[in-house]
Amino acid sequence: MGNATYSNEQPLFGVPAIASEFASDAEVVVAHGDCFETLRSMPSGKVQLVITSPPYNLGKDYEKATNLDRYLSALSPVVDELVRVLAGTGSLCWQVGNYVEHGEVFPLDIFYYPFFKKHGLRLRNRIVWHFAHGLHASKRFSGRYEVLLWFTKGDSYTFNLDEVRVPAKYPGKRHFKGEKYGQPSGNPLGKNPSDVWKIVQRDWETSMWDIPNVKANHPEKTLHPCQFPIELVERCVLGLTSCRDWVLDPFSGVGSALLAALRHNRRAVGCEKEAEYVKIARERVVAFYAGALPYRPIGRAVHQPTGREKVCQIPTEWRQDVQSP
Repeated sequence: MGNATYSNEQPLFGVPAIASEFASDAEVVVAHGDCFETLRSMPSGKVQLVITSPPYNLGKDYEKATNLDRYLSALSPVVDELVRVLAGTGSLCWQVGNYVEHGEVFPLDIFYYPFFKKHGLRLRNRIVWHFAHGLHASKRFSGRYEVLLWFTKGDSYTFNLDEVRVPAKYPGKRHFKGEKYGQPSGNPLGKNPSDVWKIVQRDWETSMWDIPNVKANHPEKTLHPCQFPIELVERCVLGLTSCRDWVLDPFSGVGSALLAALRHNRRAVGCEKEAEYVKIARERVVAFYAGALPYRPIGRAVHQPTGREKVCQIPTEWRQDVQSP
């Protein structure tokens, strides 16, 4: 874990209790079982942000292959409950990839859009999350992105733009006409980062969410087969919630979304049906409060090789092939 950073947050009165069912006075809830049952026990309008990466038929070991239409139909009662518990000013962020069957790609965000519209939600952004590593395709271009759909429950919603602004490329630009002629034309806190972000060292400067996915050498890696990074959730937490708001992940896996919420003084509730993942999520929450949670800090630069590393060199066999007459 050479690139790992460890959390140093310390609670004032030790590690708060990790509740196993929802309670309004809890700090963090990790519920084991069907998320539908947990959601039914929650009061309406309680949650400011629902954010998740649901099981979505990509052949993961812990998912059962299901016809896409049947899958969405089965998911509908869960989404009804998510909309019910979501605050009027709240947001839902749904992170999905592509479903591939017999070599044909089905972009799941396209299927999800009308599905969520039927539930009365309004799409605000379709955010592209780019990562540099993954499976190499042989009959199509290798997939290197997934999509985060950001919906709101209503037209009046929490959006803390100043929390996620990025440095302007030309901060010295000025108005060239009108009443504000000669005055700076930008915002002193930076510009709107757009819906395609690139995270770089110490700032969010350009426009692509270039956040590494959680693979074998990622400091946050657990045994979960498609764990998403804490960093990805943090941007949504900062931009779409305020301190002490509730953040909910109905398919919480090993708790990455919960940890992103806790790191920024939000309360968190997660639901997970796999007992092993529940155990890991609880252990990670305890490690967070103990200052021992390995994580990749928000905004850390994605590693760029120098070209001198052995793995960057052209194999000798390939050189011989190129030089052969």
